[in-house]
Amino acid sequence: MKNTTLCYLEQDGSWLLLHRNKKKNDPNHDKWIGIGGKFEENESPDDCVRREFREETGLELTEYRYCGIVTFVSDCWEGEYMHLFHALACRGTLRDCDEGELAWIPEAQFAALPPWEGDRIFLRLMREHAPFFSLKLRYEGDRLAETVLNGRPMD
Repeated sequence: MKNTTLCYLEQDGSWLLLHRNKKKNDPNHDKWIGIGGKFEENESPDDCVRREFREETGLELTEYRYCGIVTFVSDCWEGEYMHLFHALACRGTLRDCDEGELAWIPEAQFAALPPWEGDRIFLRLMREHAPFFSLKLRYEGDRLAETVLNGRPMD
């Protein structure tokens, strides 16, 4: 299981999202997701999210919270522990990303974009300011087959 971070920056009713459309063999190809990536040696979740956000956007996070851990299990891809963050402030100048197209998407338009099915669940928990949570998402191909929140199956 690899460790990753994912951060959603929210400003003025919009989210900074990454349309993953530039890398070949990307499990997230053509999905709209937050900003993040894999841990490097000796990094904490905070170290990783700040570094990845800076590398992919040119922005430095100045206000964020650690929301929870999402465990991804798949019959197609390597397992993953994703550390989820919600950011409200940053500084710097947005730049292009080599992994996809960065765009500010109004929250009302997010539902029309193609994210992973489980992303809608953890984004709802994040927006509702749920206490720190553990969410397990098991996929069969692109289909969400099982969802477990804090040890309890979800409907």
